[in-house]
Amino acid sequence: MTAALVAGLLAGYGIAVPVGAVGTYLVSLTARTSLRTGVCAALGVATADGLYALAATLGGTALASALRPVLGPLRWACVLVLLALAAWGAATAVRAYRVHRLATRTAPAPPSPTRAYLGLLGITLLNPTTVIYFAALVLGSQATGPAGPLEQGVFVLAAFVASASWQVLLAGSGALLGRALTGDRGRLVTALVASGVMTALAVRMALAPG
Repeated sequence: MTAALVAGLLAGYGIAVPVGAVGTYLVSLTARTSLRTGVCAALGVATADGLYALAATLGGTALASALRPVLGPLRWACVLVLLALAAWGAATAVRAYRVHRLATRTAPAPPSPTRAYLGLLGITLLNPTTVIYFAALVLGSQATGPAGPLEQGVFVLAAFVASASWQVLLAGSGALLGRALTGDRGRLVTALVASGVMTALAVRMALAPG
C-alpha cells in the first residue's frame, strides 16, 4: 500500500512539475482573473492526469496479463521509455534556455471557472506525453508483480493528488512567483527536476527484483 502511494505521488509530480505552456497559462490566468478560476483550471489539469493514470493502470493490467511471457523484456523497454522521456525533457529545457526562445501567447478573454476547468482538461488530454508516461510506468511496474485493485486505486488517487497539489500551487503562487517559475531559469529548473524524478522511477524499476 505504501509503495503504491509513493509510486503514485512520484508519478504525479513527475508529469506535473515541468512548467510549460499549460503551467504558464495557469499562473497568468490566476493573475488576470481570480484564485477560484485558477484553482478550477488547475483541477482540470490534475483531472486529465488522473484519468490517464486510471486508463494506463486498467489497460496496463489487462495488457500485462496477455503479455506475461514477455514481461521481463517489456520492463526494460519501459525503463528505456522513461529514460528517453527524461532525457528529452531535459534536453528540450536546456535548448530553450540557451536560445531564450520562450513562446508568448495572446491571452483570450478570461474564462469562467467552469470554462477554465473544461478548457485545461481538454488541453491536457491532448498531450500524448502524459499517456505515454503513465503507460510506460504502469506496464513496467506490472512486470515486477501484479497489483491488486486497492493498490491500483491508491496509485491513481496519489497521482491525481500530486498533480493537483502542484497545479494549485502554480495557480495560487501569484505574480511574483509566477514570473520566477515561468522565466528562463524557472522553466529550466522545473524541467530538470521532473527529468530527475522520471530517471529515479526508471532506476527503481530497473533495480526491482524479478
